[in-house]
Amino acid sequence: MSQPLIRRNEWRALPTRELGAWTPTLSVSVVIPTWNAESTLPLVLAGLAAQTYPAHLVEVVVVDDGNPTPVTLPEVRPDNTRIVRVTEGWGRANACHTGALASDGDVIQWLDADMLTFREHLEAQLRWHHEIDYAVVLGTKRFVDPAPLAGRSAGDIKSAVASDEIATTWDWDAEETHKWVEGMWRRTDDLTLAGPRAFRAHVGATGSLTRELYDTSGGMATSLRLGEDMELGHRLAEAGGVLIPEHASRAWHLGRTHVMEHRDQINRYNDAFLANLVPTMRPKRNRRGRRYDVPFLEVVLDSRGRGADEVIGVVDAVLDSSLDDLRVVVLGEFDALTDARQSPLGDPQLEERIVHRTYAGDQRVELLDSLPPGRCRSAWRLTLDDVANAPTADAIEALLDDLEQHHDGAAVIDGVGRLERTAAVERVRRAHTDVTDERLQAAYGMIRLTARDAGWVQRSERDVPRYEGKLKRPLDR
Repeated sequence: MSQPLIRRNEWRALPTRELGAWTPTLSVSVVIPTWNAESTLPLVLAGLAAQTYPAHLVEVVVVDDGNPTPVTLPEVRPDNTRIVRVTEGWGRANACHTGALASDGDVIQWLDADMLTFREHLEAQLRWHHEIDYAVVLGTKRFVDPAPLAGRSAGDIKSAVASDEIATTWDWDAEETHKWVEGMWRRTDDLTLAGPRAFRAHVGATGSLTRELYDTSGGMATSLRLGEDMELGHRLAEAGGVLIPEHASRAWHLGRTHVMEHRDQINRYNDAFLANLVPTMRPKRNRRGRRYDVPFLEVVLDSRGRGADEVIGVVDAVLDSSLDDLRVVVLGEFDALTDARQSPLGDPQLEERIVHRTYAGDQRVELLDSLPPGRCRSAWRLTLDDVANAPTADAIEALLDDLEQHHDGAAVIDGVGRLERTAAVERVRRAHTDVTDERLQAAYGMIRLTARDAGWVQRSERDVPRYEGKLKRPLDR
């Protein structure tokens, strides 16, 4: 697919399709996870039955997440609506993933079971997916008291959505907004100035993405009970996505959310889970000492053909960095090491063996024959091309902080290697097969530095502190 390369999150460079003035071709699966939503689900399905997006391209998958009373479908609903029941696991993330796996559409549209959509809701989001396959589109909503709908039939609600009467049932400008998310939209000109931080605003009550992007990202983290939308947002960014707020995709949220009622408790709960999985949530992470499942930086060094002392000198310097939220991957012929009898000093694999034994017990070092397929697991990857230079203690952290501040995507360090933002590399791959410096520059921006300017010195000049090994006399008390 030939498609434009969007710089950072500057999605306004895309052409605009006017609502109702284009020909839809993509099918969409609306996935609705349900838990105790028997009072609002009929209204949600009635609103979806009145959408302007062609009905033959819409399927609705209602996911019964083990409700005490099994979900049944009301009479008023989109034609292609079915129920999928969760058989393993529980929670919103698991229910959404179950629905996604059971659905067939080119695009997956998440919709909570208390969202009464306006008639252009789906169409407004789907037009972006006809432009690029890496769009992640968010609808907008207002939180309202559902009391004015009491006594109205589902058929009446469908007619109200179709005629746009539902848009005036409440005052859009006066009702409660999603303050944190829409506040970020305002501060960053609808996320176009947010750069790599845009996906912090990813919420799941109403949003859509292509099935391919969902699969590439790895899908919902089904073990999470809360915060799954923010964690998925991080991985969508790492997969090259661009986050687009769509103000024409409107809905009434019938009642306030669980998060709004228990914000402090939920934030406390989420901090323990999300900080471990989302490296870009750096303010939630300890500056020194902690280890996380997904480090902020991955450093790669191929040890093959190099002396053990050279490799150890560079790896030790990296591990001694002021930024210790990192993982080092050392590549070598480690799988070929055996315990066969031989002279230790005459071992033809002596260098690999010394490197392997040096780091086999270090939790921040992986010893691999090759990198695993797919994108980098961390937000950044530093690939070292040489072992002549080593970083000073503050070099890596200072360079990353500078790149983060300017939203750049890569840095080339002469005589050292390349530092690349995973999201930037994957964005380029979305539009082009090959990742080149010119395309990285176009996607996010990049800089070129000398080793000295980047804070790297000759390996012999980098002294990694060690304990003194001299025999010490006892001190008097």
